Amino acid sequence: MKDYYSILGVSKSASEEEIKKAFRTLAHKYHPDKKGGDEAKFKEASEAYAVLSDRKKRAEYDTYGRTFSGGASAGGFDFSNFAGFEGFQNGGVEFDLGDIFSDVFGGGGRRTRRGRDISIDVEIPFRDAIFGTERRILISKLGQCDTCSGTGAKKGSGTVTCAACNGKGQIKESRNTFFGTFTSARSCPTCKGRGEVPKETCTACHGEGVLKKQEEVHVVIPAGAENGEMIRMPGRGEAATGVPAGDLYVKIHVRQDKLFTRDGMNLVTALSIKLSDALLGSEYRIQTLDGETTLAIPQGVSQGEFLRIRGKGVPSHRGGRGDLLVRVDIEFPKKLSKKAKEAIEQLRKEGI
Repeated sequence: MKDYYSILGVSKSASEEEIKKAFRTLAHKYHPDKKGGDEAKFKEASEAYAVLSDRKKRAEYDTYGRTFSGGASAGGFDFSNFAGFEGFQNGGVEFDLGDIFSDVFGGGGRRTRRGRDISIDVEIPFRDAIFGTERRILISKLGQCDTCSGTGAKKGSGTVTCAACNGKGQIKESRNTFFGTFTSARSCPTCKGRGEVPKETCTACHGEGVLKKQEEVHVVIPAGAENGEMIRMPGRGEAATGVPAGDLYVKIHVRQDKLFTRDGMNLVTALSIKLSDALLGSEYRIQTLDGETTLAIPQGVSQGEFLRIRGKGVPSHRGGRGDLLVRVDIEFPKKLSKKAKEAIEQLRKEGI
């Protein structure tokens, strides 16, 4: 697996601005059109930036060591991440890295733009993480204007064809680059890619179709959720004019439990027993997440030995559950009565 942080020379806690600055430095250094440039390292740095500059892909990379949303992979790069590098210069020729990379590396043009992804943190009790739960959370974000239903037009006024792009939603531009002249299409700034503009603008959102608002989000946390797990909710991120909304990422924080810890699909707890019960065997009532149950202590159980209660662990999405593992802690008496000492002396004589 490629270490994108090492490639850019930044730490895993680097900010977006630090990542962008590091890429600028490497892009200048390894530019294939510069004397002493290195095309392989230039592409490698571009690939690293394409992932780490995108919040969603960076979260996926940090969690799984790869991305699942069209980021840098065997198929090519996601060139929308190079927005913000307009005006990057080489020998006095100005160009946009995002436009160039999409043509040079076979990206097939930019992906469909959409609203911004957002993330929230949710803390839940240990039990809720094991059995699953639901939360309704109020978040503040850019959402579709309810007054105009996202059209940006005053109610009843309708829309007309955008004169700037003739209703196409895109404007073509030709640029001179170190690779030659390239023609690219960008979203029309007048209609924001919709191809239409309002006859009269909505007074609530001023024609934008979106505005800052509070929205209640229903989050379903599945059984077996782990601490640090990210739940992706497509289309529940911020809205944007004329394009799909972004995604919402919910990061799960699981509170520690006083009795139980988790080991994969199993739960682990501890049980203190008397020395006599360890030698002779006994039964103990023990707490599980499903309530109390009886645990048989076998004769001669060892200190630190694990006893298994089947089917009382973490539920699996495939059906069934893991087990509850009970670690035996034997209580050794600090003081002994005269009678107890005599009994233990007798045991020692018998070789016990």
